[in-house]
This record gives sequence, structure tokens and C-alpha cells, in this order.
Amino acid sequence: MTTKLTTMLNIKYPIIQGGMAWISDGKLAAAVSEAGGAGIIATGGREAKWVVEQIRLAKSLTAKSFGVNIQLMANNKDEIIDAICEEKVVFVTLGAGNPVPLFEKFDSVGIKKIPVVPNVKLAKRVQDKGADAIVVEGMEAGGHIGVLTTMALMTQVIPAIDIPVIVAGGFADGRGLAAALVMGAAGIQMGTRFLLAEECAVHANFKQKLIAASDTDTVVTGFTSGHAVRGIKNKFTQHFLELERQGTPEAELARLATGTNRLAAVEGDIENGMVQAGQSLLPLVKIEPAKKIIQAIMSEVEQVLAKAPDLV
Repeated sequence: MTTKLTTMLNIKYPIIQGGMAWISDGKLAAAVSEAGGAGIIATGGREAKWVVEQIRLAKSLTAKSFGVNIQLMANNKDEIIDAICEEKVVFVTLGAGNPVPLFEKFDSVGIKKIPVVPNVKLAKRVQDKGADAIVVEGMEAGGHIGVLTTMALMTQVIPAIDIPVIVAGGFADGRGLAAALVMGAAGIQMGTRFLLAEECAVHANFKQKLIAASDTDTVVTGFTSGHAVRGIKNKFTQHFLELERQGTPEAELARLATGTNRLAAVEGDIENGMVQAGQSLLPLVKIEPAKKIIQAIMSEVEQVLAKAPDLV
């Protein structure tokens, strides 16, 4: 399958793996890339040394394209960016801050720049400043979310942008990928589905929580403060939402939430930690290799698109 994204990154399928903090490492990124997509190493909460180790691990496992996600609000972002430039990965995705001042630096070492943007205005701005592609993420996604749905973003961003548009938020199967391609997207970014990859290092308790979840089992915390995060209902989210309803100060809520992602993802405390996950949960039925996940999605997308002409 050929799209603007597959051509730009030299990948077989238009699927990028989400950069999930404390989860997306070199092993997972390499597995997704070997399967034909583009894996991503997440730097959130990590030291530059760890990032270098994971980039080199991924390079030892695959010769195919993979990237690194950078949180621009991180205190050590400059050190991490320097390390990435030295290691020369194929691309970076950039979020939680202004990516434009970094474009020249990445251009100087040949790294593709893919900012994550929440609306048309910012999509146009980063395109005009030289972004190679963009990711737009709907509020159906897991983790930190914006205010627009994936469908609303596709409807409004794709016609306004000339560079490849990658859409994220709620994608978990071939039908979703087919819908995105028909809407004009160059590909999708998918995170939650890859949590059940055998190569994903997230805690086993976290994986089982996802498999047991129903379609209505996610909630959004922090929406009133403008720091919305989507995850699976549990003891933590129940307590947090109750405090929000009571008007608890934002600073206290922030302290309560700090470290809860790692608590669930790394330590396996799925009741007191934040089990970040998107809304499309029912396709998450079993743990399997990343290759099988991608093969199933591509088989389904081919079937769906083959039938599409019959609708006209």
C-alpha cells in the first residue's frame, strides 16, 4: 500500500505506533517497524542516556524506519534532542510545546519532523514553517487529549493541508484505517492496540485490564482544568473525578496524578495508577506479536477498500 506517509518514511504500511510514555521502547518500536509500520520510542519521563540505549537497541533489531517522540515540555528536552540528532533516527514526532524553533536543527541532520497539532490553525502554521507531516489526534485517544474528535479533525484539517496528515485517536482495526484513508489521511497513529503486542513491555496486569474492558470503560480526568487524560475506570479515576466535582484546587489534583501513569504501566498497580487507553477497546482481545496485529489490520483494510466501489 502506497501513501504519502509510506513514501516519506519508506515503510510498507501507513501505520505509526504511538509514543506512549513509560511503555514505547526500542524493542516495541523495532517490532512494529519490522512488521511494516513505523515504530516510535517515547522519551517522556526518560533520561537522554536511556533514549540513546533504546535507539541503539532498535537499530540492532531492525534496519527499517523508526522514530522518537519528544515531549517539548520536558526539562531535559535539549539533552534528549541532542542525543537524537547524534543518533540520526529517521523521524521525530513532537508534542506539548512549540516545535518550530527545532526544525532547522533536525533538518541539518536529515531527520523528518512530524509535529502533533490539535487544530487547523496550528496545522497550517507548522506546515508553513517546514513540517514534513503532521499528526492530529482526536479525543478518543488514550492519555493526554484535546477537545475535538477524530472525525472532526479529519473533516477540517485534511482539506486544508498539503503535507501528509496522520490521524490518531480511536484506531484499532482495518475498518478505521480504511475510513482514514478514504477521508484523505496519509496514515494512522495507533497506540492502545499495540499495548497487547507481545513485544510491549507494559505490565501484564495492565494488559489484562484492557482485555477485560468493555466499550464504555474509559473516562476522562482533568477535563475541567484543561489537562484532560483518558484512561480505564478504576479506583484512582473514581477518586480523582470526585475531587474534581468538589472543586479541589488544580495544584492538588496535579500532585495526585503525578506518577500514576508509571504506577500502572511499569509497576502494575491498575487500581491506584492511571491505565491510559483509548476508547476503541473491544478489538483488544488477546496478546500477540506486533506482526500479527499489523497483518490482521492490513488484511481487513484490503477487504473493506475492495468493497468500497460497490457503494458508488
